[in-house]
Parts: sequence; structure tokens; C-alpha cells
Amino acid sequence: MSSATRKPPDREEDLTARARIRDAAIDCFGQRGLNVPVRDIAERAGVSPALVIHHFGTKAKLLAACEDHVTRLIRETKTASVTDRDHRTVLHQMAEAEEFAPYMAFLFRCLQAGGDLARTLYERMAADIEAYLDAGVRAGTVRPSRDPRARAHWLAANSAGALLMFVTLREPGPDVDFRKVIREWTAEFALPALEVYSEGLLADRSMLDAYLLYVSDPPEEPS
Repeated sequence: MSSATRKPPDREEDLTARARIRDAAIDCFGQRGLNVPVRDIAERAGVSPALVIHHFGTKAKLLAACEDHVTRLIRETKTASVTDRDHRTVLHQMAEAEEFAPYMAFLFRCLQAGGDLARTLYERMAADIEAYLDAGVRAGTVRPSRDPRARAHWLAANSAGALLMFVTLREPGPDVDFRKVIREWTAEFALPALEVYSEGLLADRSMLDAYLLYVSDPPEEPS
């Protein structure tokens, strides 16, 4: 979860049957979990179950299309946000963060499901983070890393873990108000998150220097 986000594209702009089914599926998966029946998704979209199958073939392919859509929107939004040097709009962006509630709910359900789906999503999140941080490095808004891939995986793990922990502790049970989750997270953690990301945590780099010295010349294993 991020303390500074941009509003996602208006979902009403794309009113094709395929897009309506996809958006209805994102909402249903996010609200009720990945076991929601196709007929319920069809009812939410205002179409027949047969039309869902016509457009997507199987429920698994529909789920994959939802994942593609959600991760693409987040990647595009984060890339725009991280490369923008004008941060005066941060309060406006935070006020609009609740627009991402359906997407955060969908990601939560995928991670909560575990297994191959969660592992694949985690790797995809890490790859997207590495890509938009690289865009930030090239734009001069993000510090370069000694290991961009490792940094991206660490951020993905922290983001996914924070979402799972926060929802599990604050909204136990099947019914989760993700708009409330985003409001509470922003109110409690926007300041410390921006502080850590902008100013850092440690007062000097002695711990990093010690680690870099260790990894360049680690002690020999006892024989």
C-alpha cells in the first residue's frame, strides 16, 4: 500500500461487455474471495454466464485477465507517481486513494489464497516495482540501488505482508471494507512511510558499510 497514489482511470470509460465482466469479476473476487461462482459474476455484470465463458473461456482465464488488468493499472499509476517531480499534489492523491479499493481487495484475495497464484503475483509485483523504480532512477526522483532486483523483491514482500497483516488484524472475517482499510492505513502510516522513504531511518551508513565489507570478504567456514 502506498501513501501517495494517483486516481485510476474511470472504469465507466470502457463499457464493452468484456470490460464489464472483467470489472464485475474484480469486484466479486475482491469482496467474496476467489471461489465466487461464475453465475454471480455474470449477474453482477448484467450478462449471462454463457457470455462470460464466451469472452474468457474459463474462470481461471477470467481470473488471469483480472490480474493482468489490476497489475497494469497499478504499474502505470506508480510509474507516473514515482517519476513526477511535482509532489504538491500528494494530499490530493491521498484523498483519491480509496478509488483503488476494488484493486486492493482483489490483490488481497489473490495473496490470501496462497499457492502458485500468490507466488506468481508476488513475482509479478516485484518485476513491476523494479520497472517503475528504474523509471524513477532515470527521471532522477529515485535513488539507484546496488541490487535493483533485490530491492524490488523486498518492497513487494513488505507491501504484500503489510496488506495481509493490516486486513487480518483490522478486518477479520469474510466481509472486508477495503475503503475503510485504505482510510485507516493512510491516517496511521502515511507520515512514517513518507518519512522512511524520503529521509531514511539510520543516522549514518556504518551498518551498511559493515555489511558491504562482510559480503565482500566473509569469514571462512570452520573446517
